[in-house]
Amino acid sequence: MNFLIKQAKIIDKESKNHLKKMDIFIENGIIKSIGKSLSPTKTHKIIDLENLHVSTGWFDSSVCFGEPGYEERETLSNGLNVAAKSGFTAVAINPLTNPITDNKAGISFIKEKANNNLVNVYPIGALTQKSEGVELAEMYDMQQAGAIAFTDYGKGIANSNLLKLALQYTQNFDAIVMSFPLDINIASEGQMHEAKQSTLNGLKGIPAMAEIIQIKRDLTLLTYTGGRLHIPTISCKRSVQLIKNAKKKGLKVTCSVAAHHLVLTDTEISDFDTSYKVSPPLREPSDIKALINGVLDGTIDMITSDHNPIDIENKKIEFAHALNGSIGLESLFGAVNNCIDLEILIEALTNKPRKCFNLETTSVNENQLANLTFFNPKGDYIFEGKHILSTSKNAIFLNKNLKGKVYGVINNGKMILN
Repeated sequence: MNFLIKQAKIIDKESKNHLKKMDIFIENGIIKSIGKSLSPTKTHKIIDLENLHVSTGWFDSSVCFGEPGYEERETLSNGLNVAAKSGFTAVAINPLTNPITDNKAGISFIKEKANNNLVNVYPIGALTQKSEGVELAEMYDMQQAGAIAFTDYGKGIANSNLLKLALQYTQNFDAIVMSFPLDINIASEGQMHEAKQSTLNGLKGIPAMAEIIQIKRDLTLLTYTGGRLHIPTISCKRSVQLIKNAKKKGLKVTCSVAAHHLVLTDTEISDFDTSYKVSPPLREPSDIKALINGVLDGTIDMITSDHNPIDIENKKIEFAHALNGSIGLESLFGAVNNCIDLEILIEALTNKPRKCFNLETTSVNENQLANLTFFNPKGDYIFEGKHILSTSKNAIFLNKNLKGKVYGVINNGKMILN
């Protein structure tokens, strides 16, 4: 089907029409023409929406879908539908599955299961076998099958020599090593950020030092070995400065921040609501300020939902026993649109993260594939249960004020409109 997008403001610094309100004609999945007022002669469907904005399709660098093994949390099919309706035309899927995605067969399963979907799927393989942190997984074979990076999701690598070997080995095939920023020996049995609120709650805290020491170690190893390192979901002020300094030295390091770490603090946990139990933990206002500045000055390369559906049996229980994680695809744009300049936000959701992961980039220009997200950055609303599309309901932004609306996406010749 052909589409005529009417009077859409283009947000794409790589487009000739950046910040201009234009008509866009899409024929057979290709942007055929962009102009002030188009009247195509070919049959088409008109898309004319209030305050319509369009950008390159969004990419989320950290999502978890349960399949295989945890289908009760989220199947691939439903997860990809959630992603599309939330504005994402591409997602990188973490190896939080059962069995862990630590071999070629696991990567191939995800690729084949998601074949011909509107949303492009990029699996991330486990860094170590079964994500146990003991022996390196079959990274080269997984990359050949389609893995774009390697990590033990949510687990800090305790063995420094193991990370050193991973950084050295992956240089042979230019792969990305992702190291979760947590020193597990310091974090120990911590339940939330170590500060005044953890004392008031009587919960063992996870000090920011657990993240800082791990990042310092990882950057020291990167300096020694070379290679490419990605540090996902940083959460504290000092982490931003460490990574900023490393980039200035020319190290090949990138990082992301989860949407909730740009908005929420540890005081949310005053009533022991497990929806706010995430890893890294929610921290303090000074950390939020530093993280936002890190996005604005480019130190932080991308913003992620860190979407992690958890079934009710593992979430609606005592705080100490609840699993870490929150769904976030549905709420990412509305949450962060409140605190990050729109142009910078779109850049952190589109080609900047794609370049970090060596993925093909696109633009809102003629003769390009139509890989687009449609949205309205205006309009405040309360994020309620009716807005949750995921199978699991562990939403950290439930009942929070969000801003903006996602209208839909087009990619791979397919369109979804909400």
